[in-house]
Amino acid sequence: MEVEGSSKKMIATQEEMVEAKVPLAYRDQCAHLLIPLNKCRQSEFYLPWKCEDERHVYEKCEYELVMERLLKMQKIREQEDKIKQQKKQGIPLIPNTANV
Repeated sequence: MEVEGSSKKMIATQEEMVEAKVPLAYRDQCAHLLIPLNKCRQSEFYLPWKCEDERHVYEKCEYELVMERLLKMQKIREQEDKIKQQKKQGIPLIPNTANV
């Protein structure tokens, strides 16, 4: 399943996420990593020093998604700024041919 505007593909299916009771807010391209992390957390009674590898992989995936969105937003803002600058130039009030 391809997500528009992202380089990562959805690996976990809707059925898998529903079965694992993944909240809607967490159903993104990293959900396939959250499912085993949550299973590990439940089996280890949410001890913070357990499941570190799974947590690190999941958090790295989320970080990469955020950075990807930030870069896209930066490109969009740069394009908008270029358009604004082009509109500002428009017609000059004093022509270049005038010797002022």
